[in-house]
Amino acid sequence: MLTIVTERAVMAKRVSSAQLAGMLRDALTRLNRRVRQTRPVGDLTATQLSALASLDLAGAMTPRELADAERVRPPTMTRIVARLEERGLVQRTPHPTDRRQVILAVTSAGREMLAQFERAREQWLARRLAELTAEERDTVRRAAEILRRVAEA
Repeated sequence: MLTIVTERAVMAKRVSSAQLAGMLRDALTRLNRRVRQTRPVGDLTATQLSALASLDLAGAMTPRELADAERVRPPTMTRIVARLEERGLVQRTPHPTDRRQVILAVTSAGREMLAQFERAREQWLARRLAELTAEERDTVRRAAEILRRVAEA
């Protein structure tokens, strides 16, 4: 009798790859949303932060290239860049071959702002992970390794 109950419990926990994919996508989406909401004190919007991070990751680019990367219309990006420039987080330089264009680059202040956001997010996540048991943290560590492999495949 005990064997049958245990076997049913094991079978109930098994899910298909499609079901697991849905569960994982939902969990990652919720976690990512919560981490993205964690921010240090400041008035940088999520859109401005995203543009700044894209510019930092991709390197110097034109406003049009940044608008394309962020999937926004150029006039929207013009407003975003103007705010970032006002705060000293990005700088414009003349385009080397097209005098009608400018090149945008993240300043050292912009990189520091990105680092502050990253630290705030990591601190929030570290606090949440500290609430888990040692066994749960080990499970999360193993899952992180597996997810990294899945992402690299």
